[in-house]
Amino acid sequence: MTARTELMVDSGDVRLWTERIGEPNAPAVLLVMGTSAPGIGWPDELVDVLVAGGRQVIRYDHRDTGRSTCVDFTAHPYALADMATDAAAVLDGHGVAAAHVVGASLGGAIGQWLAVHRPERVLSLTALMTGPMGHDAGPAWARALAGQEPDPDDLPPPTPRFLAHLAHLAASPRTTRAEQIEANLETWRVLGGDVLPFDEGAARRFVEASFDLTTNPAASLNHDLAGRRMTEDRRVPLSSITAPTLVLHGTADPLRPLPHGRAVAEAIPHSRFLAIDGMGHALFSPGLPRRIGEIIHEHTG
Repeated sequence: MTARTELMVDSGDVRLWTERIGEPNAPAVLLVMGTSAPGIGWPDELVDVLVAGGRQVIRYDHRDTGRSTCVDFTAHPYALADMATDAAAVLDGHGVAAAHVVGASLGGAIGQWLAVHRPERVLSLTALMTGPMGHDAGPAWARALAGQEPDPDDLPPPTPRFLAHLAHLAASPRTTRAEQIEANLETWRVLGGDVLPFDEGAARRFVEASFDLTTNPAASLNHDLAGRRMTEDRRVPLSSITAPTLVLHGTADPLRPLPHGRAVAEAIPHSRFLAIDGMGHALFSPGLPRRIGEIIHEHTG
């Protein structure tokens, strides 16, 4: 039977829910989720592939998600560096000196931050559906929302369909649990893109569990505020990264189109870039979690 341990870890004033799956003496893979998503955003199928391949897997709920502390962002604002410090605290809590760090979306930026500023903690880096941590996406979003043509010298904005979905959400207040569940489910449907089939059952189970696990579902929106804070520590060149790096990006990503992933790979010396045909900005497609797990397993070998 696979060893499985839940542990609450302290990171300053924040308490983080963490889970370790696999043998404690096996090489560690730290899974870092993206914006507003708790640790269960990493599907069990992906985790199972890594554990069966001889890894111990650690996943955790970011601050403001799941069973971890919800923060008053107005009184105690935080930035990407604080979320990266949380990730290092998770490793400390499990007695892991260094791990293979796998980050999705905002988690990919956290992984980059660790690889730049805490290289001794990162055995390898896998950056999934993310962009360079020092890139400010604000101007591209502003141009798109104003109906202007993209700046050819900037990374592209989200797709019109995704921006239209955000506008619809903004115009449609959601007050009940059912309304919020359906809105979040539709967001994941749009994030999945228009190529691969959408596993609605898996997405619904995740959305419902994420909503019910936390004491304040709205707190996860603080991740957007933290992600937009372009502090100087984010502008350090990614060329300083020495950890073996794999960049995975979907060809149908509606939030961060393919050039975002290519920009990460181009900035990191000796990195490897792999485009996943048809993948969007989510893992809710039949067979996709297992496939991504197998790729990560190979890289962390």
